[in-house]
Amino acid sequence: MKSYNVAVVGATGMVGRKMLEVLAELKFPIKNLYPMASKRSAGKEIIFNGKPYPVQELTDEAFDQDIDIALFSAGGGTSERFSPVAASKGVIVIDNSSAFRMDPTVPLVVPEVNPEDLDWHKNIIANPNCSTIQAMVPLKPLLDAFGIERIVYSTYQAVSGSGVKGYADLENGLKGAENEFYPHQIAGNCLPHIDSFLENGYTKEEMKMVNESRKILHDDTIRITATTVRVPVFYSHSESINVELKKPFELAKVRDLFEHFPGLVVMDDPENNVYPLARIAENRNEVFVGRIRRDFSLENGLNLWVVADNIRKGAATNAVQIAFELVKRGLI
Repeated sequence: MKSYNVAVVGATGMVGRKMLEVLAELKFPIKNLYPMASKRSAGKEIIFNGKPYPVQELTDEAFDQDIDIALFSAGGGTSERFSPVAASKGVIVIDNSSAFRMDPTVPLVVPEVNPEDLDWHKNIIANPNCSTIQAMVPLKPLLDAFGIERIVYSTYQAVSGSGVKGYADLENGLKGAENEFYPHQIAGNCLPHIDSFLENGYTKEEMKMVNESRKILHDDTIRITATTVRVPVFYSHSESINVELKKPFELAKVRDLFEHFPGLVVMDDPENNVYPLARIAENRNEVFVGRIRRDFSLENGLNLWVVADNIRKGAATNAVQIAFELVKRGLI
């Protein structure tokens, strides 16, 4: 198999470190690795597959090296600044920030759902929001089989989605310390506030789910609403997804679709207390679905409980899967 020169931008951050871990775990064929970060992290050493690599400073000139793919996870500002530079030099950028997600010229991809969108990339590919990614995996087979009229998202999101500062707030809060990052104490609490509030009363996180879902599913007519909540869990986002389908369905057919869809694990035996949990999904690459039941309050209504590790499938794993898909499709 051909091997590739891979850069990881933001290699010393929470998601960047996980990207390196997943690249090694899934055995992506790497010829040369170029870990990159800000000036203050330059010169540090990371270990990848048992070999030390010095962290390079992220500059325009860094992409003059022979690099095939760059996985970016260093924030929106950094992506806006450096992704076009890398792309102009022939590097395929897989960006984990929100910088390019809604750009109509940039594919927004969950590999199990819309891999065909990679065919029209122009050297920048966007990784969707973590909460959107896991929702797309069970919604795609439903869309294909029955069509979707409306989606209601209610999310319960782990503090690691806020990065190291959010993680520290929960860790310290459990010891009795005051919050420093979140506007309120997160330990023993639920905050219906993820990202900043917009004029329409929704948060940016909620509107990300609305807009990204339509783009990935290629259907702007789906009516979508969302409420996103930060909960005192370290890893894995949980989501209650209420779906109104266009056609009648049988629950047995829904389960069968889920059981045969790639990347989706059905855990749905409530009589024996079997359903997806944050602890079960932690450090796993799959999306877990359970509590599959009718919504009797409307015609063709369905309720789902969906859980995934937000740092893995919600970020690092999805990005690495995109890289594998590029190889599979002969796009690199």
